[in-house]
Amino acid sequence: MNKEILLSNIDKIHTTEMGIDRIKKNLKLDTNDVVEYCKNKVLEKNCNIFKQGKNWYCEIENIIITINSYSYTIITAHTIR
Repeated sequence: MNKEILLSNIDKIHTTEMGIDRIKKNLKLDTNDVVEYCKNKVLEKNCNIFKQGKNWYCEIENIIITINSYSYTIITAHTIR
């Protein structure tokens, strides 16, 4: 699947209140704008973006961000061990 689809819909990316808490905890983030943080990661040119089933997976540095491909909701993000 073409990652351009995700990149061209970057403005639609969002998450839920629970998602914000989960992502902040998983990535040990200090920011309140986790959506902006995740979008910036996705937009980095060395980000590996691939689609599997109904989700997009964005791998960068030691982080993987999971985004629903229909709703553009960030489901979770965590560090890769």
